[in-house]
Amino acid sequence: MHQSVGVKAPGKAALASWIGSAVEYYDFFIYGTAAALIFPKIFFSAANPQAAAIASFATFGVAYIARPFGAVILGHVGDKFGRKKVLTFTLLLMGFSTFIIGCLPTYDHVGILAPILLVIARLLQGISAAGEQAGANSMTREHAPPNRRAFFTSFTLSGTQAGLILATLVFIPISKLPEADLLSWAWRIPFFLSLVVVIVGFWVRRTSPETPVFLEEARKHEKAKVPLVTLFSNYWADVLRIIFAALISVVSTIFSVFTLSYAVNTMQIDRSTMLTVLVLANIVALGAIPLWASLADRIGRKPVFIFGALGCAVLIWPYIWAISQGNLTLIFVLGILLSGVVYSASNGVWPALYGEMFDTRVRLSGMAIGTQIGFALGGFAPTISAALLGTGPNGWVPVAAFTSVTAIVAAISAATAFETYRTPMLELGKKPVNIAA
Repeated sequence: MHQSVGVKAPGKAALASWIGSAVEYYDFFIYGTAAALIFPKIFFSAANPQAAAIASFATFGVAYIARPFGAVILGHVGDKFGRKKVLTFTLLLMGFSTFIIGCLPTYDHVGILAPILLVIARLLQGISAAGEQAGANSMTREHAPPNRRAFFTSFTLSGTQAGLILATLVFIPISKLPEADLLSWAWRIPFFLSLVVVIVGFWVRRTSPETPVFLEEARKHEKAKVPLVTLFSNYWADVLRIIFAALISVVSTIFSVFTLSYAVNTMQIDRSTMLTVLVLANIVALGAIPLWASLADRIGRKPVFIFGALGCAVLIWPYIWAISQGNLTLIFVLGILLSGVVYSASNGVWPALYGEMFDTRVRLSGMAIGTQIGFALGGFAPTISAALLGTGPNGWVPVAAFTSVTAIVAAISAATAFETYRTPMLELGKKPVNIAA
């Protein structure tokens, strides 16, 4: 069995996860950029721009409603039938739903039907994303060398950052076009390009081997008959812990979606300038994530995650203030420090921190369900923030306070977890279990 995996399997699994996540989240993030800059003007009535912005952010958040349901289904499939099947399905579903968005008619053509169709496509994106990260993280962790699990699982999140970079880079030249061209046809190009990246990702991912521990579990007939029963009978506290820790995702969506809209639409900062901030921050994150993960393999998952969460709780204040002042130098410096460096500490470590709470039988389900429920608030954070945003020079303060509170809650939740960086793979998540399940 182990011979079929081969000595190159850890690297190959990490590469497949990196490319797959980059593809999936290219699709996912082009929606966020479009929701901030374009969709309020073409999928909703122009009579009330603020209401259109809130509604557009809400369609961004709709995917996060679908994600917990997708997590239940895809988590069951992944724990019952294998990680590879889930990862192939999520890739194809994301590519299909993203391409469809590029084909949709706008509000001027079909009225209220336009946002309805947009929501349906976004729901499909959410179902796909629900299984992607948990599946990819399980795949890389279960292939990884014992003392480098955090490093290898961090490739999934590095891939996510690469997807965001690619999505933003695609929008930068498009955003420079005349507004009439941007709103009539050019916005569709990034969505159509998803077909290309999906083909590349599918080619890489289809050759990835199944994980050794899952194959061994199948060989010994030790898989849970109903993974969800085992999960909630024995790991409910860990699922709850992940839900609250996953609120750290609020920082990501506030940074990449809300502050983009606030800077461009409220403070009249150039679109391409803010998109450049996003690109640079995520390029820095590409290097920072594996470095933080390597540190977590040396000193533990918890201290690195907690540092990142508390650091974000502090840095979100000067970053949004800098936007409110239109100070481009501070926007670049603080944006890169907040998202590229400090947020990467939590973002690069959570795959190891969360996944190591469970044993192989329920790992994908536990990660998928816990993270996707927690990510739901992150998905609606731009909508909540648009509603919280006040008028005047200090109108941004409630948004910063909301972001800080969620980051602090995430840090507290992570602090209650067991430290697992020295725990052998086969002993992860071991506790008295319900054998009947």
